[in-house]
Amino acid sequence: MAAGRFLEENYALSTQTSSYQTRGSSSADLADWSAPELLEAFARKAVSPVEVTKAVIARIDTYEPRLQALYAFDPDAALRDARASEQRWMSGQAKALDGIPATIKENIATKGTPVPLGTAARPLIPAAEDAPSAARLREDGVVILAKTTMPDYGMLSSGLSSFHPLARNPWDLSKNPGGSSAGAGAAAAAGYGPFHIGTDIGGSIRLPASWCGVFGLKPSFGRIPIDPTYYGRVAGPMTRTVRDAALMMKSLTRPDVRDPMSLPYQDLPWLDLDIDIKGLKIGVMMQAGIGMPLDPEVREAVERAAKALAEAGAIVEEVPAFITREMLDGLDDFWRQRAWMDIAPLSDEDRAKILPYILQWAEGGKALTGAEVYSGMNQMMVMRHAAVAATHRFDFVISPVAPCVAYPAELASPIHNPEEPFEHIGYTVALNMSDQPASSVNGGFTTAGLPIGLQIIGRRFDDVGVLRLSHAWESMCPDRRPWPKL
Repeated sequence: MAAGRFLEENYALSTQTSSYQTRGSSSADLADWSAPELLEAFARKAVSPVEVTKAVIARIDTYEPRLQALYAFDPDAALRDARASEQRWMSGQAKALDGIPATIKENIATKGTPVPLGTAARPLIPAAEDAPSAARLREDGVVILAKTTMPDYGMLSSGLSSFHPLARNPWDLSKNPGGSSAGAGAAAAAGYGPFHIGTDIGGSIRLPASWCGVFGLKPSFGRIPIDPTYYGRVAGPMTRTVRDAALMMKSLTRPDVRDPMSLPYQDLPWLDLDIDIKGLKIGVMMQAGIGMPLDPEVREAVERAAKALAEAGAIVEEVPAFITREMLDGLDDFWRQRAWMDIAPLSDEDRAKILPYILQWAEGGKALTGAEVYSGMNQMMVMRHAAVAATHRFDFVISPVAPCVAYPAELASPIHNPEEPFEHIGYTVALNMSDQPASSVNGGFTTAGLPIGLQIIGRRFDDVGVLRLSHAWESMCPDRRPWPKL
């Protein structure tokens, strides 16, 4: 898209009031501005990318000693890129997202930066090139400030890591931001710029989005090219607003030959977020079928959302639980054995550096037989079919993102037992197996002030639909609060 046409679109977008503007997007502090607001201000030369980058760096300098969301923070490089962006705006050569500050999850390679995957056991070898998501944003002029932290091998819904400092939740520093996109969720809520990218193989975008009160999209499998690829693994935006995520999708979905599992590229109407709720058939999946019991306040928030959608004209019906113990345990077996295959070749010295919780969990895979591993992988396919069968007759399905809200920061999981590692992902993991898009959008808060995520699930490949209903819910949600200040 030509820069002029892009700017015209985004000027129109910036004049539409976001439901989250009450949470700081029109603040005097440039660190809290949304991407459309920044693009419109850049185009008018009312604000400079350098000013914005300095504002975000100041926010990071203030918050980061307590939040610890970032890895490889490079303010000098960010300011250099912001100055180059400023020159492009001044000369009429601005790129599509020029000057917007962003962070990128640590496991998404950026050229010259090591990729430790959250663990002290890996050598720190600088990446040779940008991974697809980083490359797309850089091509469009985004200012990359830093990478964001994650737990060992991305296998925890936690900010606990043997390599990174303990990441915390900006709504309550005693709580966990979730994971594995831990730093990304915390950075988005804290206002470290508008754009953040996470990855998700069982809930790793949606869980931290839920617990940090931000928007997170797990797109359809293959919608955003990634490298390396893996079953169910996706990259996706984590932002304060749905509209910011939609802007990111325009860039992130461009093709990349390094991902042989990616979908054929489609120029989808990412910025058309209008939807008529009347007549939509929406399922409500209140029970996961397995795992932790549902917190009453989470239940109340999802019930409130279902009632509001019905009052807006949607046809709302219950969706029975479909995940079974056999499915979840099979997936656990397969992932343990996969993790052990990564860990087994390490020396005793390096293996000892891994987070003990992860090491104990992975060791459970070393004695599995070939038949047990195959059975576990097959259960992932059973889960895939069950998810599609349970949801295909609905336009959308809503559910909790997690059965609980944010838990103590020092714990590896809500239960903190490596023998019961996935009792909290029953609402999220099946959608990775079934390729379906799903988001977490803030559904309200507990009486203690902790965010509650509402999951919105679409039919396979209807990423735009999920964005549209998520955007509608932003304006409908009855409990919106200012972003946390540290």
